[in-house]
Amino acid sequence: MSREIPANRSMTVAEWAMLVILSILWGGSFFFTGIAVKELPPFTIVVLRVAVAAVILITVTRGMGLALPRQPRVLAAFAGMALLNNLVPFSLLVWGQTHIASGLASILNATTPLFTVIVAHFCTSDEKMTGNRLAGVLIGFVGVAMMIGREAFAGLGGDTLAELACLGAAVSYAFASVFGRQFKRMGINPLLTATGQVTASALMLAPVALLLEHPWMLPLPSLKVVGAILGIGALSTALAYVLYFRILASAGATNIALVTFLVPVSAVILGTLALGEALVGTQLVGMAIIGVGLAAIDGRLLRLLFTSPLAGDVGDRSGAKDSG
Repeated sequence: MSREIPANRSMTVAEWAMLVILSILWGGSFFFTGIAVKELPPFTIVVLRVAVAAVILITVTRGMGLALPRQPRVLAAFAGMALLNNLVPFSLLVWGQTHIASGLASILNATTPLFTVIVAHFCTSDEKMTGNRLAGVLIGFVGVAMMIGREAFAGLGGDTLAELACLGAAVSYAFASVFGRQFKRMGINPLLTATGQVTASALMLAPVALLLEHPWMLPLPSLKVVGAILGIGALSTALAYVLYFRILASAGATNIALVTFLVPVSAVILGTLALGEALVGTQLVGMAIIGVGLAAIDGRLLRLLFTSPLAGDVGDRSGAKDSG
């Protein structure tokens, strides 16, 4: 059994770098999905996405001489992770976005870190809620809302069930982050964990797509769509989940949930660089607010400010005045 590393801590530079890379990979999924959705229905895209990832990861693990664990409790954990991290949230978000605007759905999904802070506080012993974490999460949420724009709130309250579905997806992601911590305790490395999850997801989601969308009746997709499916499967799923489980194992559930704040930033930047989309002032302000929230959650900047020589000098002079 591996030694437990306290998760309620500031992330290392390497962990922050992996989190940024993960946000870019998941931010890119919007680009790939935008291409694929023109010719394929949503659940078919999701199944193809996880199926491509499963094939890639199974091939990689076998090439490295690794084999997926087959103990019943591990297989059950893979299924549970697939349910919480893919099947439930994907289904709720897909259904929700058929009734409300995608911008509002994105804002509701950005509550994931807030729910993760709450779930981790009650379900773990080493990720208790702290003031700076809660404040940072709330600041980050404001930043996401600012980036997406106030017009996204125009439909708020128009379809309560769809809004609750998107919030339910955020809650499911929160429980998935806490649930996924057990793979480290079981001694399963992130590559095998990612392989097990996407394989289980493909097996569980395939019947849904077959039942609801009859993909065998669809015309053959174009080469552009095939490329998008390969991209979203290889980069935004296979590679992304290897990083996800690696960060989760070392930094904990609360920290991995912060990627939800960074994904909109990455998506906007990628859209600006790759598609020539305009970057407006409110998006820049939103990015800055997100940065402040992440700094508050990390805590190091605040500790530096409060322990700086200037702060200490002010404190000393204040104390001297009081004693006089």
